[in-house]
Amino acid sequence: MFIRLFAREEEGEKEGKICHMPREYEFAEKILFTEEEIHTRITEVAKRIADDYKGKGLRPYVNPLVLISVLKGSFMFTADLCRALCDFNVPVRMEFICVSSYGEGVTSSGQVRMLLDTRHSIEGHHVLIVEDIVDTALTLNYLYHMYFTRRPASLKTVVLLDKREGRRVPFSADYVVANIPNAFVIGYGLDYDDTYRELRDIVVLRPEVYAEREAARQKKQRAIGSADTDRDAKREFHSKY
Repeated sequence: MFIRLFAREEEGEKEGKICHMPREYEFAEKILFTEEEIHTRITEVAKRIADDYKGKGLRPYVNPLVLISVLKGSFMFTADLCRALCDFNVPVRMEFICVSSYGEGVTSSGQVRMLLDTRHSIEGHHVLIVEDIVDTALTLNYLYHMYFTRRPASLKTVVLLDKREGRRVPFSADYVVANIPNAFVIGYGLDYDDTYRELRDIVVLRPEVYAEREAARQKKQRAIGSADTDRDAKREFHSKY
């Protein structure tokens, strides 16, 4: 099955019109949010953030709002949020971090590993953690408590997508672009097995797509395990004889 989305034509110069090619998703169960819907919602959230930080003395260089972007999934969201905040005259400083909790599957491993931390101190700064999706909330809860110990002036969180059904710890983000059902979503920075990040829209991945990949991965792991067993048996044989 193909899901096809025709992007809206935009008026260009007199020479003609600019029109994106139709987007087809044979791996998608449905489209949750189009690119246009995402941008509209991000602008609304950026306006709320700008209003909340009025009177905080934010200034470029001296006291900008520090955005901590959680890679890789939030890179598109962070870029668009940063530009939207600029439209509302909110000065920002960017920090990028990387954590791991999913591995190669579709469910969280439950273990959060810090792979890349901030480069500069956040002490005394107003800080906003930018995350693509909060599901179990293990990662965001871990990050929030870790950065809270570094004595920022304030610490808040903003997430692109909130999947509340998946909670394993109680946590509520300060700003949420959209709530979603308990489904595996991809696109706009979100991935499955490090693919599909480039999609302009956010779509639900068909279960049979990752079921097939998971089955293939398990088969490969069993083959590797069998090969290791055979190799160990041969080593044991040669050590005896």
